[in-house]
Amino acid sequence: MTTPLLTGRDLHKTFGRTQALQGAHVDVHAGEILAVMGPSGSGKSTLLHCLAGIIAPDSGTIHYQGRDLVAMDDGERSALRRTEFGFVFQFGQLVPELTLLENVALPLRLAGIRRKAAESTARQWLDRLEVGELGQRRPGDVSGGQGQRVAVARALVTEPKVVFADEPTGALDSFNGEKVMQLLTEAARETGAAVVLVTHEARVAAHSDREIVVRDGRAGHPELVA
Repeated sequence: MTTPLLTGRDLHKTFGRTQALQGAHVDVHAGEILAVMGPSGSGKSTLLHCLAGIIAPDSGTIHYQGRDLVAMDDGERSALRRTEFGFVFQFGQLVPELTLLENVALPLRLAGIRRKAAESTARQWLDRLEVGELGQRRPGDVSGGQGQRVAVARALVTEPKVVFADEPTGALDSFNGEKVMQLLTEAARETGAAVVLVTHEARVAAHSDREIVVRDGRAGHPELVA
């Protein structure tokens, strides 16, 4: 087994009186699709947010390519999220004032790439996710399934090393959910990105290479969790 790309060790996180994580451990290897499963309130989304550097754990360690995420300042973590991490959330979180093309190009523009080049790359990704004809529409003018494909395109446009997908099909019907997962996993495998996929649905987890279960803030292999 190769050295993990991303690791979390003995992670604890409390919100008020709620213990969201209680000693979670996780390894993410380059290029793998890892499903993080568990019931609602188990701590799986908190685990994803910690691994992605969105929130800091109260204790424990997180390392990405040997770099200590917990020790980084906010600016360093933000730069990492812009360049090496991609994100797909349950409701897409597209910017309503921008066209779909501009939404996908936005991470490249924030990285300093000129508009023409950024939009050219964004257009290629919209085509790849089978929504190229919708580029000039705004998020409110397309279906949920179409919008989520655009969100996947935006997550992958910078060719990140890790894509964090938090219930990416949770707001979709089964047909559109299956299509989004198919396109997400195919594109990730083509670019070599690892995917950390939070879900409570077995049909979504079936697209992964490996599963871990989070219960009561603790993570482990399914066969090891009672």
